[in-house]
Amino acid sequence: MMAMEGVILKLPSFSQLINPNFFPNRNFRFNFPKSSSSSSSSTASLSVPAAAPVSLGHSTRPDFQILHQNVNNGSKLVYLDNAATSQKPSAVIDAVNNYYRSYNSNVHRGIHFLSARATDEYEMARKKVAAFINASESSEIVFTRNATEAINLVAYSWGLSNLKAGDEIVVTIAEHHSAIVPWQILSERTGAVLKFVSLTEDEVPDIKMLQDLLSNKTKLVVVHHVSNMLASVLPIKDIAQWAHDVGARILVDACQSVPHMAVDVQNLGVDFLVASSHKMCGPTGVGFLYGKSELLAAMPPFLGGGEMISDVFLDHSTYADPPSRFEAGTPAIGEAIGLGSAIDYLSQIGMQKIHDYEIELANYLYEKLHTIPGVRIYGPAPSDTVHRAALCSFNVDGLHPTDIATFLDQQHGVAIRSGHHCAQPLHRYLGINASARASLYFYNTKEDVDDFIRALVDTIDFFTSFK
Repeated sequence: MMAMEGVILKLPSFSQLINPNFFPNRNFRFNFPKSSSSSSSSTASLSVPAAAPVSLGHSTRPDFQILHQNVNNGSKLVYLDNAATSQKPSAVIDAVNNYYRSYNSNVHRGIHFLSARATDEYEMARKKVAAFINASESSEIVFTRNATEAINLVAYSWGLSNLKAGDEIVVTIAEHHSAIVPWQILSERTGAVLKFVSLTEDEVPDIKMLQDLLSNKTKLVVVHHVSNMLASVLPIKDIAQWAHDVGARILVDACQSVPHMAVDVQNLGVDFLVASSHKMCGPTGVGFLYGKSELLAAMPPFLGGGEMISDVFLDHSTYADPPSRFEAGTPAIGEAIGLGSAIDYLSQIGMQKIHDYEIELANYLYEKLHTIPGVRIYGPAPSDTVHRAALCSFNVDGLHPTDIATFLDQQHGVAIRSGHHCAQPLHRYLGINASARASLYFYNTKEDVDDFIRALVDTIDFFTSFK
């Protein structure tokens, strides 16, 4: 049976109720119970059924104009590709537009009004990011182009300064390419060794294996918080403690967690953490690196140029303190301001509220998808102790995931992802080349899931009819 949610009962107004012409059936009348008292007057009572609560998805969808459109053959758009990028609420679009319309100027370098305001807003965005992840101070936040650049910043700045031949970097096979390739390049340059953690039978990274791999040779642990393919969630606080116990540092790819749950870097005890704006309702072109202040202070520059210097002489230069040291050139000012607006928007909703709603959506998606014959879902099954992220990577027996995604899009207006999701080693480990992925965000609804499931069944029926 289709789940119904967010149904609002529209009652007639008081003025309509007292208007004798309102009801087309003139014989209509309310049957009020007679009073049990001896008085000739009676007290009327009208029992009105309570309206069903409106889901978070329904209440926030009006803020996302892009979701209210028809695509391809006139089908209603059902956007389920949020692990790739999120949509942007009107408030974020307005904030970016307002910057370019009202106070577009370079930051940190001008004394005039526009530059001062742009600088204030840009630095306020940094403070918002710091507060959002509970960094101890805003100088621990470095703006980058994206999470990939943030990881490369750590690799080239911290890595080249701290790693030598024989040192070990522990990584899981479920990492995004951006958390594997930089360390491969670094290993080629330094002679450091990559150690990979495989999966358990439940298709989650083997935490026991990770713990066993740690030794006094380990200098860095690189892990995701939430897998963009398996939907699994790692115990980052425990992993950070294990890393520190052997004198290693930990870098966390939080691209799939920061947009969906409350993340507290001080509580987790991580050394470095990266995330991208575009996955958390912010603009593309900006991300951030969190680094402990003492680590950033000891790291050399990643890029050279304007803004990152203290003084420049012909024979040498001195460098600014973090975070300016790592933000060479003109930054993505409007994008950073947009990220700040996105954080305001998410914070107004509440990250715990978002997380709780998405757990409900995640379970609903998994259960519905699991009922379709021939569908293979990757990652752990949800339970009382295992909470999946709100995404499912899957394959259908005998069908290529790109054919599935193409038919869903062109015939039903359902947008999902197909391919290796920048996780080729993980796909090879699972014995596949590609998978389809449906991923949700807080503005999605159970009706979106129902539409997807119906469309997927139709897609499977279409392709199997030729066999």
